[in-house]
Amino acid sequence: MGLFSWLRRAVFGPPKRDVSMLGGDDIDAVAESVDVSGGPLKPHHLRRALRDPRLLPKRRPAIRFRKKKRIFSGKDAARLFAATLRTSNRRLRDLAPDEEQLRRYGLPVWKTEADVAAALGISVGELRFFSIHRSKERVRHYVTFAIPKRSGGERLILAPKVRLKALQRKLLTLLVSRLPVGEPAHGFRAGRSIRSGAVPHVGQPVLVQMDLADFFPTVTYPRVRGLLIALGYGYPVAATLAALMTESPRQPVEVDGVVYHVPVAPRHCVQGAPTSPGICNAVVVRLDRRLSGLARRAGFEYTRYADDITFSGRDPKRIGFLLVFARRVVESEGFVVNAAKTRVSRKGQRQVVTGVTVNDTLGLSRRERRRLRARIHRAQGTATHDPAEAAAIEGHLSYLHMLNPQQAQALRRRWGK
Repeated sequence: MGLFSWLRRAVFGPPKRDVSMLGGDDIDAVAESVDVSGGPLKPHHLRRALRDPRLLPKRRPAIRFRKKKRIFSGKDAARLFAATLRTSNRRLRDLAPDEEQLRRYGLPVWKTEADVAAALGISVGELRFFSIHRSKERVRHYVTFAIPKRSGGERLILAPKVRLKALQRKLLTLLVSRLPVGEPAHGFRAGRSIRSGAVPHVGQPVLVQMDLADFFPTVTYPRVRGLLIALGYGYPVAATLAALMTESPRQPVEVDGVVYHVPVAPRHCVQGAPTSPGICNAVVVRLDRRLSGLARRAGFEYTRYADDITFSGRDPKRIGFLLVFARRVVESEGFVVNAAKTRVSRKGQRQVVTGVTVNDTLGLSRRERRRLRARIHRAQGTATHDPAEAAAIEGHLSYLHMLNPQQAQALRRRWGK
């Protein structure tokens, strides 16, 4: 045993039992034990555990020294066992696509990376160029910048560059828009808005609001890959799509005069990518179902807009029950509740859901309407016409009209004068 092998064994322990390290008789035993019947991937699931026969353990050949048949090309083998597609779970790596599951969800049937590349209108080489994870890279696919938060601090935005953004927008149309989404979700959905998310809470005596901390960074690359596998995609396609829609925050490091960008956190859905909102909505489907059931049990309504969770009901005695068990459900689903943003509002207080007042009627508060009226008065009192100010007032009036046309009517008449 060499010095390196001895140190590795001392630090990490003996190597795990792997098929590539087994003897001939052991390989035969493993080959016989592998389930190739296509049973459910998990108990009570419809997704079948179909296996790629090229990656299954092979029986020992009857005749030794027979020339082995090439199964993969050199590029395909390098891709499959590269860091981007690497996994310690062998039961995932050899999963083949389940076409019945994909058709059940109405998703495009992509069996290989070539199918994905053809759907996106690029070559397989270009697809792998954009969907690769490097431990260091000299040219990034994303532009990073920070914007200030209203509560203080900064929000990190990773905006994809032009070519990658175009591919992600195609994926948004072909794939992400078809992913299953929970009924309580109102953010980033066609036909839904902050208004639809606030309507169920109008006039409720009790309003409970919670916030998921670091919502987008919590939806990591393995979670996105696992979602796509559960929906029916094979492992190589699911891993490629997950890499195409996630990225790691990176730190520039200079080595011998060359600047490299090194990841400082796991790959995750980033704020700035067109596909991130839809992917996050699909990942939290089970969370939405569990919180909906909890709300019904307590006699409350439940909606979610991105990372903002809202409950409303009539029984104040159920608030403690709701807070305790909602936190347990959120944590069991792999998320964290931001305790600083957990609020309970009663009838006599101002009740606001995603910026919309819901005390008695849906709309803006009296204070906000007065501010808008004063802004209109100032704009009409000036001798010179300011196009930017006029456009801002028009935008505020349109927003108020979307929430409550009756509240906007009087202000629009004043603005028309």
